[in-house]
Amino acid sequence: MKFIRQIIESFLFAWQALRSNLLRTTLSLLGVSVGIFAMVAVFTLVDSLERNVRQSMNAFGGNVLYIQKWPWLFEPDFPWWKYFQWPYPKYSEYKFLYDNLETAAVVAIVDFRGNVTVKNGSNSMQVQIQGSSFEYNQITEIEIENGRYFSQQEVAGARDIAIIGAEIAETLFPETDPLGKDFKLSGRKFRVVGVQKKKGKTLVDFGGDADKKCIIPYGTFAKMFQSRWADPDIVVKGFDRDEGLVELEAEVTGLMRAKRGLRPTDDTNFSINRPEALSKAVGGVFGVLTVAGGIISLFSMLIGGFGIANIMFVSVKERTNLIGIQKSLGAKNYFILSQFLFEAVILSLIGGLVGVVLVYLFSFVPVGTLEIVLTPGNILLGLGVSTAIGVISGIVPALMASRLDPVIAIRAK
Repeated sequence: MKFIRQIIESFLFAWQALRSNLLRTTLSLLGVSVGIFAMVAVFTLVDSLERNVRQSMNAFGGNVLYIQKWPWLFEPDFPWWKYFQWPYPKYSEYKFLYDNLETAAVVAIVDFRGNVTVKNGSNSMQVQIQGSSFEYNQITEIEIENGRYFSQQEVAGARDIAIIGAEIAETLFPETDPLGKDFKLSGRKFRVVGVQKKKGKTLVDFGGDADKKCIIPYGTFAKMFQSRWADPDIVVKGFDRDEGLVELEAEVTGLMRAKRGLRPTDDTNFSINRPEALSKAVGGVFGVLTVAGGIISLFSMLIGGFGIANIMFVSVKERTNLIGIQKSLGAKNYFILSQFLFEAVILSLIGGLVGVVLVYLFSFVPVGTLEIVLTPGNILLGLGVSTAIGVISGIVPALMASRLDPVIAIRAK
């Protein structure tokens, strides 16, 4: 009860200090507000960017390995020019893995071509074409809003059918249900069997923009686009019991080396890429951004801390006579100390709240395709740092006030 009374009294003293010299207090609190705004805004932007990137990385699928020519992360000690000598994965290698892998739950193959024109009458647009084997929807979910996915017979027969993105459907078939209708892809007629659920724009699109993607059977894709050059990705999904996909990676490495006729002394000439490795690299980059943003905002918070300390020193000087009266009536040192310390914390919290509110208002400002979300964690961080600034800035003035001699303090003018 006594503690609550002290908080109420400290709040009243802080409010009185705020009202007694509004301009001085506002300018002093401005530093805290700017510092907390800078810190919370930086962390919110970094968190929003990281969330956007990680959501885009979901297109890679989970618990999977990608067999490709190029590594996603280059090894620092490996001669980079050797990568150019490595062959691209082949469909025959996919079939070999499909028939022989025992530690894989799913084996799929996929390839892409960008900036391909699709038409329906006078309507046309540039899209990304994705050729996929039947199993690819088990690697990463292809959300069908209208229609269906390919059947195994359709993929095996390399039928001229397609699953189109939402934006393709809106452009080629405005105000019309595209299901079962035909459109032309590179002059060839395709039938729509499915329309993907609209994803909307994201800042980073790993695997391409799903709304502008046209998925066709891999055999059809190979006949149309791989006559001169093919660079498919072989994707294998492991079992949950294989922690870290250690067994799967070892078996894939052995089978691929055997398929390519590599001797035990020969270097491996393919890359096995892991989405989680890319995720760690992304996390490291955003970790550096977070630290850099924290250091930059620290300078603003230091200015705010000096402002709070200045208010408290002035407050102690103005209320020296009152402190003497309180002590002569029996007030203990800790009561005087806590009174000024609470006042410093409350003043700092007011500045911090202003900074957090400004970030919240800033989150409604459109920043391209990036969705900015102020999380509860960043709100608590801002208020926690505000509290720390108040304690650090107010501790010295509060100690000075608590140690005043009551006789000398009463005589002060």
